[in-house]
Amino acid sequence: MAEQRTGEIMTNILREWGVDHLYGMPGDSINEFVDDLRKHEDEIRFIQIRHEEVGALAASSYAKLTGKLGVCLSIAGPGAVHLLNGLYDAKADNAPVLAIVGQVQSEAVGTDAFQEINLERLFDDVAVYNRRAETEVQLPDMLDQAIKEAYAKKGVAVLIVPDDLFAKKQKLGQRLVSGEYYKPEIFPAENALEDARELLEQAEKPLILAGKGAKHASKELIAFAEHMKAPVILSLLGKGVLPDNHPYCLGQHGQIGTKPAYKAMKETDLLILIGTQFPYRDFLPDDANAIQIDNKPENLGKIYPITTGLAGDAKETLQYLTSHLTEKSNDAYLKNCQDEMHQWRVHLQEEKRSEENPLQAPQVMHHLEQVMKKDAIISCDVGNVTVWVTRFLPLLQQDFLISGYLATMGCGLPGAIASQIAYPDRQVVAVCGDGGFTMVSQDFVTAVKYDLPIKVIILNNSSIGMIKFEQQEMGHLDYQTELGEMDFAKFAEACGGEGYRVEKHEDLDVSLKQAFLSDKPAIIDVAVESQAPLPGHIGYEQAISYSKYLIKEFFESGEVNLPDMRKSLRRLSK
Repeated sequence: MAEQRTGEIMTNILREWGVDHLYGMPGDSINEFVDDLRKHEDEIRFIQIRHEEVGALAASSYAKLTGKLGVCLSIAGPGAVHLLNGLYDAKADNAPVLAIVGQVQSEAVGTDAFQEINLERLFDDVAVYNRRAETEVQLPDMLDQAIKEAYAKKGVAVLIVPDDLFAKKQKLGQRLVSGEYYKPEIFPAENALEDARELLEQAEKPLILAGKGAKHASKELIAFAEHMKAPVILSLLGKGVLPDNHPYCLGQHGQIGTKPAYKAMKETDLLILIGTQFPYRDFLPDDANAIQIDNKPENLGKIYPITTGLAGDAKETLQYLTSHLTEKSNDAYLKNCQDEMHQWRVHLQEEKRSEENPLQAPQVMHHLEQVMKKDAIISCDVGNVTVWVTRFLPLLQQDFLISGYLATMGCGLPGAIASQIAYPDRQVVAVCGDGGFTMVSQDFVTAVKYDLPIKVIILNNSSIGMIKFEQQEMGHLDYQTELGEMDFAKFAEACGGEGYRVEKHEDLDVSLKQAFLSDKPAIIDVAVESQAPLPGHIGYEQAISYSKYLIKEFFESGEVNLPDMRKSLRRLSK
């Protein structure tokens, strides 16, 4: 067998694992590997991003959306540091991601060479696999093991490689590590299933809280819910697991959630957690029996003091429970929740269908709904926009992407780029606030460069809206939340894409339709009123604090806008 460059061997291993693209930027400590990738550009596309954070966020988004390995690449030093935010997003949302990170030349490691930093220490907390190769002979097996652990532990694998090792030649002999991942199949213990069955049979007000871990078990979830007469609340990452218009769906929970979800959670006598690590304990029952289904045993009882835990796959476990339970006939609790949800939906429709000016974010969601295809992918950014999308944009068969547990602003655009690369024939929409978009806006050029026809809707209120509301909610005056105005439509045109500026309701429908008919990347910049998306339920302390803000605003400015104050207080009381 002839000798090969180690970088070429690694490229072939990536292909064997099904990697067909990666995100990165060339640089002096990975240039040897980049040259090997260049020779195989027909098999592995090198997507050149403008900032390594975007590359890592895109890799994370790709992994969340497809379940496949997301791959990103960076140089040592500054490039490696830039990766961290996206890698932490992957860690937080359990996405399998591989980061191949260059390092200074082997003989220079440890000498404080130019751009050298302690990469092993840098990535220690974020990675499930974090190793630096010292010889080229190690690299094939290390790469296989890194990928295997990323899949097995649903996390980030970091492989650090001094650039000279890529260029060294070797004969690929017998490999120590097999290039395949064997997914374990686990099923709950019989005694745990019996305990769960007894709790389910006794419950009068069973309630399901499902997350992304139930995504592959949507049919089984619906069948179980119908069998149990149990309404379903979805976590943020679980949006889309159940169609938003399904009669059993109560929407999301927590600060972004619905009032019916809040009330149902307060009244339930049995909480059934399925594939979720919902982080807000204050929004869960004070004291109720609970069953949790999760394929990671270490997650059982992690977020709530459960009565029994079922360590197993959601799909198979729900199938078993449904077939071994007597169908419930008492649907009083369900009917009450459905009545509440009907009233909530009527209220949302009133807000969405308004034709008033200045524009409000719910109106934008209504018009997006008209142009959104059944198989669209919605990449949502973090901030007020999260509430507007989750509450006002119903998803039926569409996919939903967001930075969940880390909740990092700036995830919307990278998610859209990754989605369009993963599924070139599907409609991809990023919905961002102006604050989140400007954190990564340089990479709109990436969408233009690679002819990715993504549509980016920017809810532009010239402020960091959620932080502004949080300050008000605490009773503080607004401080450093104004961003200033920017015309993102002109920015899109300067990048080589299409731009549409919308300032009046009567222009919204036409602009969206024009943008969505185009085969070019486009930004629809919608000037919206800076409106606080209030929680589905307002607690007493929140109402008091917000009232304090209104009073401080009056004494600070010496005047009060009575219509705005009345509007705010009406929304607080709903």
